[in-house]
Amino acid sequence: MKMKFFSTLLILFFSLGIVAQEPVAGFLTGTPQDAGISPERLQRLDDLIGKYIDEGKIPGGVFLVARYGQLVYYKSAGYRSSDKKEMYQKDDIFRIASMTKAVTSVAVMQLYEQGLLGLDDPVYKYIPAFKETQVLATFNEADSSYTTVPVQTPVTIRHLLTHTSGITYGDFNPGKLMAVYKKNGMLGVGLSHNSWTTEEFINRLAKVPLAFQPGERFLYGLNMDVLGRVVEVVSGEKLADYFRNHIFEPLGMTDTWFYLPKEKQPRLVPVYSFKQDGSLAMASQNNLAPGLDYPQKADNHHYAGGGGLSSTAPDYARFIQALLNQGALNGNRILGRKTIETMTSDQLIRLNAEGKGISRRPGESFCLGFGLLTAAGEGISSKSAGTYEWGGYFNTKFFIDPHESLIFVGMTQVSPFPHGEFWDRLTAAIYGAIED
Repeated sequence: MKMKFFSTLLILFFSLGIVAQEPVAGFLTGTPQDAGISPERLQRLDDLIGKYIDEGKIPGGVFLVARYGQLVYYKSAGYRSSDKKEMYQKDDIFRIASMTKAVTSVAVMQLYEQGLLGLDDPVYKYIPAFKETQVLATFNEADSSYTTVPVQTPVTIRHLLTHTSGITYGDFNPGKLMAVYKKNGMLGVGLSHNSWTTEEFINRLAKVPLAFQPGERFLYGLNMDVLGRVVEVVSGEKLADYFRNHIFEPLGMTDTWFYLPKEKQPRLVPVYSFKQDGSLAMASQNNLAPGLDYPQKADNHHYAGGGGLSSTAPDYARFIQALLNQGALNGNRILGRKTIETMTSDQLIRLNAEGKGISRRPGESFCLGFGLLTAAGEGISSKSAGTYEWGGYFNTKFFIDPHESLIFVGMTQVSPFPHGEFWDRLTAAIYGAIED
């Protein structure tokens, strides 16, 4: 009898932990039921996250779900220290890597709706170094020498937003592309650099031959880094200052930075990697990944628009909630409704039909800066058509589902991460909790 009573108290206490979310600026408060969410089914997220922690597949992290502008799930789990003495906190700061791209895309669209640039403008209009862009033609494996041909059409802003420019990541393309990027000193440059400014970085990148003619196909790459420099040129502000003035401050994103202020650096979580025996370990302690301290370095005016930001779950949630709200949060507008409609429209219809898009699976496409699920992909997962999303190299994720008025941010810090099904299962559990 006592055990049953004690178990009931535990369940009640745990349920209250889910129902009574503390206030977070930018979000409504209330019970999950107020947002059409079952609190009992929402507990599956705890079970799933706990299972992956117990199995040593993730160290833990911070996870946030909001619906109809109301916070329904916001929790930290696991330990950020390998000795299991320091737990993850809700305001921990994570390297968000390629989730930076969404912020850069919004910055570009802000300039677009102000009439300061056009989506089909040639990039050389803003960065003259791209006037001489060439395309890789032949490659000699013996000495990594190569020949090039001129571009048939110049790289445009739209090409960069859709990763169809021919610019790639040399680090992720073994073979001739990696060799060409290495020959041009362009490996390991997507997060930070010890000496180059953004301007020098992009001027050097402009000299690297494109992998193919612009617009020919989708290939993920350093496109948003180029757009970060475009933002600087058009606005007259350093990229970090532009983000702060036009996106972060209006949305109350006080914990999102390229280079963290000293007082915030202790909140930066470590990166974990898997050792050969399959166990998790801090990458820095096991020499598994060098250079992970870049958010703690001094600001040298190198701002990687494709991967350099660090942030918290609530900060990034404010950003994507503003997008879900058609461009505004708490009375502060960062984009117009029609601009967001343009930004979230399928841009790869022709390339997908030709098998040259982001995926050969119908419905998986790309808009201006985000992955996009179209109507042809309904049933791939529980996400609705129109959902747009992306993730980061260190295992962070977000999605925005306008149909369900739903957002999700998941922050962990494991790289590489061989258990991608974790995010799929977490997504299924989130949608499984929807009642209305």
